Amino acid sequence: MNEILEKYLKSAGLERSAEKLEKYMDLVLAYNEHVNLTAIREKDEFVVKNIIDSLCVISDKRYENARKIIDVGTGAGLPGIPLAIVSPDKEFVLMDSLAKRVKIIDDIVDELCISNVKAVHYRAEDMAHEIEYREKFDICVSRAVSHLSVLTEYCLPFVRKGGYFVSYKGSEFEEEADSAANALKILGGKIESAERGLMSSYGLSHTLIFIKKVKQTPAKYPRKAGTPRRNPL
Repeated sequence: MNEILEKYLKSAGLERSAEKLEKYMDLVLAYNEHVNLTAIREKDEFVVKNIIDSLCVISDKRYENARKIIDVGTGAGLPGIPLAIVSPDKEFVLMDSLAKRVKIIDDIVDELCISNVKAVHYRAEDMAHEIEYREKFDICVSRAVSHLSVLTEYCLPFVRKGGYFVSYKGSEFEEEADSAANALKILGGKIESAERGLMSSYGLSHTLIFIKKVKQTPAKYPRKAGTPRRNPL
């Protein structure tokens, strides 16, 4: 067992998840030899920057109360798979626009025998207009690196009124949040809090931006594929 992972899980009371989380890391790093899933190739760094960082939301009451969660732009399954492993009572949909990555996620989920994850190949701009997914989730999470105004258009349409979009950002987020004000107003969101998850002992300094869905997103959003990135609200 990786010592950093073991220490963290013990402190968080998540020892029962240790075997699956470590196996998940091993599988991602093995696939990463052939498909670019993560720039991180060293195990201690993977534990800190991918697993521990993904799990920083779990102690928040808003996450605890959620039952249906979508991870937009999941990539290697982050933060969705670590969250699904430690939260077997919740349902997760993991979305990515690259079919090759979704196939790998399916294989990893099967290998780990995780029953609460569904991986789907979609672009957010298309998927959010499907009745099955639109405004159906308690929480949308995303560690994607796009600007918050762009991510809000991708993610907020998936969230039910009263639910939350949780954006994983760095510690310097204020200017980005300010410039996303117009997008939030149009799309029906309001920043409720920005939780600074400073974990200096692990070398982490991150912020979770909790955006509450205060009204329904107008039907025309998100705009067609590529438009949110080219022309942010």
